[in-house]
Amino acid sequence: MMGNDLQSYAPLLLHLILAMALSGVLLLLSSLVGWRRPSKIKNQAYECGMTPTGDAREPFSVKFYLVAMIFILFDVEAIFLYPWAYIFRQLRWFGFVEMLLYIGILLVGYFYLWKKGALDWNRPAARRDRAS
Repeated sequence: MMGNDLQSYAPLLLHLILAMALSGVLLLLSSLVGWRRPSKIKNQAYECGMTPTGDAREPFSVKFYLVAMIFILFDVEAIFLYPWAYIFRQLRWFGFVEMLLYIGILLVGYFYLWKKGALDWNRPAARRDRAS
């Protein structure tokens, strides 16, 4: 019984070994065959064809990160709509009501963020007064 279970994983193991071997061979070949002609221009920073300006360590606004997290949150939540749409006919009214509740919860979160000003880029970010 134990040998039979392990034999079912043999194709997966073979596939992983072949993938690792192929990637190793390709990396080795590219390092052996590739050209090594460094120059001042090749070693410069590259930003979409434009000459880099300013300091790379310039801090971003906190709103940038907040909007990025909001986007990821709602993007992941939207993924749950696909399996629901796939089995919508089987779920009937129960699935419809559950999805309305789900979307309602998402809308409450969206309106909360809207009221807090997280989506307003024109308003300056709130700064805390620092006591010295």
